[in-house]
Order: sequence, then structure tokens, then C-alpha cells
Amino acid sequence: MKTMAETMNMQVTEELKAIRNDLEFIKTHMFDSDTIMTTEEERRFEQSLKELKAGKTTPLSELKKELGL
Repeated sequence: MKTMAETMNMQVTEELKAIRNDLEFIKTHMFDSDTIMTTEEERRFEQSLKELKAGKTTPLSELKKELGL
């Protein structure tokens, strides 16, 4: 016959296993919120693409020279 402590220990162990399984499910199915753009971020991104295509941007190498890096 199991003692009350043994029974509680088994219950805690089972609960921890269930929590671990839930956590693994969450980690597997969670999306990265940083990969979703807000409306404002999307607008600025589209604007930057237009500026890039129009040649209105400064290449990184040139910017580094200007900044003395």
C-alpha cells in the first residue's frame, strides 16, 4: 500500500509530465510575433523599396565612409 507522500509524489510527477507536453506543443505551434508587420511597418517597408528602386538610397559602404567607420 502506498503512503500519502508516495501518492502525492506520483500525482505531482504526472502533472509535471502533462505540463511538459503542453509546453512542447506550445513551443512547436507558437508563431514569432516579430515576423508579422504592422500596417505602419508595411507602409514604411514599401516606401523604402520604392526609394531603393529609384536610387534614392545610400549604399552601406558609402555611409560607412561618411561616418568614418
